[in-house]
Amino acid sequence: MSYFEKHVFICCNQRAEGEGCCNNFGASELLAYMKDRVKALGLAGEGRIRVNKSGCLGRCDDGPVIVVYPEETWYTFVDREDIDEIIDEHMVGGRVVQRLKI
Repeated sequence: MSYFEKHVFICCNQRAEGEGCCNNFGASELLAYMKDRVKALGLAGEGRIRVNKSGCLGRCDDGPVIVVYPEETWYTFVDREDIDEIIDEHMVGGRVVQRLKI
């Protein structure tokens, strides 16, 4: 059995100037927002949800990107509303957010 029900990785990779990467789209700020919201909702911790910063996940052209395990669901996002939808629909409701799925 897994230590966490869901493990979320958000790419916050920063490449050299001029090269595309997730962090150019505010991934680090949205990571902090997602971690805070998951904690505020009481969803964080053992047996629950873990949100982690990740290095490059290899999908720069789709960025910024999130991958949720164990479902292996990949998302792109642009703002807090997208993060809220992923939390509310996928993490809480168990439904994949089709409009953000890669």
